Amino acid sequence: MSAEEICSRILAKIVPERDEEERVARLAEDVKRRVEGALKKLGLRADVRIDGSVAKGTWLSGEADVDIFMRFPPAIKRRRFRTICLDIAKEAFKGVRAIERYAEHPYIEAWIEGVRVNVVPCYAVEPPNWLSATDRTPYHTMFVKERLTAEARDQVRLLKRFMKGIGVYGAEIKVGGFSGYLCELLILHYGSFLNVLRSAPRLRKDVIDLAGHYRGREGDARRLFMGDPMTVIDPIDPRRNVAAAVQRQRLSEFIVAARFFLERPSENFFYPPKVKPLSREGLLEALRARGSDLLFVRLDGTRGVPDVLWGQLYRSQRALQNLLERYEFRVLRSSVWSDEARHSIFVFELEQARLPPTKVHVGPPINSKRVEEFVEKWSRSARTVAGPWIERDRLYVEIKRSRLDAAELVRELLARDGGKGVGVADYIADVARARSEVLLNEGIADFYLTNREFAKFLMDFLAGKPSWLE
Repeated sequence: MSAEEICSRILAKIVPERDEEERVARLAEDVKRRVEGALKKLGLRADVRIDGSVAKGTWLSGEADVDIFMRFPPAIKRRRFRTICLDIAKEAFKGVRAIERYAEHPYIEAWIEGVRVNVVPCYAVEPPNWLSATDRTPYHTMFVKERLTAEARDQVRLLKRFMKGIGVYGAEIKVGGFSGYLCELLILHYGSFLNVLRSAPRLRKDVIDLAGHYRGREGDARRLFMGDPMTVIDPIDPRRNVAAAVQRQRLSEFIVAARFFLERPSENFFYPPKVKPLSREGLLEALRARGSDLLFVRLDGTRGVPDVLWGQLYRSQRALQNLLERYEFRVLRSSVWSDEARHSIFVFELEQARLPPTKVHVGPPINSKRVEEFVEKWSRSARTVAGPWIERDRLYVEIKRSRLDAAELVRELLARDGGKGVGVADYIADVARARSEVLLNEGIADFYLTNREFAKFLMDFLAGKPSWLE
């Protein structure tokens, strides 16, 4: 089946039918009226808008998110701006479960008729006089709506579904991937979903500048955003890179997936096969067959604002990996999983979790000024087993390792200060010191059997390859 035929089949699944469009539109208008009523009752003045993918017509069937933006006058004090959403929620969402979320400032998330609704405050300011990060969103909506044709909206849907399928969709820290707005700009620039895939290798080099802010001086844009793996200038803000959140790894995954899809088109890229967890016996057999060791650090009680939590988890993952490598435990791969409500688990695949008691330590060349210092140090050291000796043109010594057991090393570290001393994030360290468990290989089996989401994560980790390659 050709790429074009696959795209037609996917579009039949993701383009909303008229009745679904009308239902979501009615819901959006209803929520808008609720928010306007709440504002009036509270004596507040704001321009209430429907923004995001529903307003732009780029949402996927069954996955609508209704974004309601309240544009307040700049005169509203910052402190009041931060509390407005809770007051609105109490009035507008009576009888509906609403949750306060946080980005740069609080916003409200509610589920109504199976649809996620976000109510977000921003300031009614003109570019480039932004007072908050969300002030740009209404302008993003207007820019895209004016330029996307009906055909282009479907091309955006294809790109979003493809990115969701390969796991690179979402600008939040947990994913570090492509936002919906970025997908829309890519379609506007390259013209179609397949053209975006064909152009994927150029994304590292191209400066995408739809508004022409840097026309004729693209080098300035590259220098301004030189730390980012790709550059897409925000049409309404020349000093903002829409692709700044995209991690280098996610961009690489997209480039490779695009290449494979063009060569071997398949629906698996859009809807990857579902992972089926193994039984206890199957898991234990899979772990034994690897030949490596899996070290797990399980934390209980981790919850918080997702972007903050994931930022701390990733920082802590790097710190623990650095610790293991410092003591010569070779880390083959590592990852982290969290349900964002209670449990978080770090996993490190080690070449071996227990090292031999001694090792050969390489010294300086014989003509080095450090020869005498090396001989003196290791001749007197209690760690020396044999040597120093000369072999060819270099000195060597056999010494005892200071740490042999990886699990024991991590347990002692977490018990002492939660890992703060080696760079574990403060919040994660506090949880780790109070409620953590270090497990090796089959020690994770009980949790694996009682938590299906973690089980799917572990199956993906053990497989070690993208699901779209199946």
